[in-house]
Amino acid sequence: MSWFKNIFKKEEKETLDKGLEKSSQGFFEKMTKAVVGKSKVDDEVLDDLEEILIASDVGASTTIKIIERIEERVARDKYVGVNELDKILREEISGLLLENPHAGTGNIDTSKKPYVIMVVGVNGVGKTTTIGKLAHQFKSEGKKVVLGAADTFRAAAVDQLTIWSERVDVPIVKQGMGSDPASVAFDTVQSAVAQNADVVIIDTAGRLHNKINLMNELSKIKRVMQKVIPDAPHEILLVLDGSTGQNAFEQAKQFTAATEVNALAVTKLDGTAKGGVVIGISDQFQIPVKYIGVGEKMQDLQLFNGTEFVDSFFKKR
Repeated sequence: MSWFKNIFKKEEKETLDKGLEKSSQGFFEKMTKAVVGKSKVDDEVLDDLEEILIASDVGASTTIKIIERIEERVARDKYVGVNELDKILREEISGLLLENPHAGTGNIDTSKKPYVIMVVGVNGVGKTTTIGKLAHQFKSEGKKVVLGAADTFRAAAVDQLTIWSERVDVPIVKQGMGSDPASVAFDTVQSAVAQNADVVIIDTAGRLHNKINLMNELSKIKRVMQKVIPDAPHEILLVLDGSTGQNAFEQAKQFTAATEVNALAVTKLDGTAKGGVVIGISDQFQIPVKYIGVGEKMQDLQLFNGTEFVDSFFKKR
């Protein structure tokens, strides 16, 4: 079986490389211009690097941390050639990511049955697609999955999730548009317990215009689920659209204030040059980035590995 696993890992890494290609190319084009004619890393090169990192949506606070780490190395080693810069950058960003909370290697805590995931995020970030891809992953691992359509604010959300449930061939619990989201969540976890399911994934509404309403709604969903499973939800997964760059930071701020998010999924990284946003979000929010979306296919939602991410981001094409 190990040869099969190795092939799968190789394919996964190739998908990650391809998914981050635009981010990587954009970064290296700017880096090449910044160091042209330079032999060593000096203040001017570091100023340029700071601008490049901010332009790559790493975020100002995280960029400052990275620059400070590189400055320390330059001071310690006295002379650092520009040809070493991408190696140093890779090492320092990897180090930073490893210092931040990590989701670990497994998808779920199998000691919790059913393991309840409540998925939050604004409309249009790829929330329903992420749920569908997660359901596919869990099912392909032999787990029994139940979906709950608690985004009753939009008829399209329920329809989309229904399509995914049919595609992946997993049961879905739903009610009519406008029904109480907490009621749907309650029915879903009750149904999952009755079916001896392994995983429950609950979709929720993505309205952000009124944080108090959002907070109240999510709190109510949690309370109602806890009547059936006292420690539910085990995971509150916030889905962010990586292609929106700094806007993803803003959404993360809003949702982390509204509910206790303990895992992140950053989607749509393949269609953008803003891959650096993953580095910044991981660092700024101190919440594990658990999944990244690097393509359209079912298997293109990957468990996040900081070292592999940095390797793909800094891969010269």
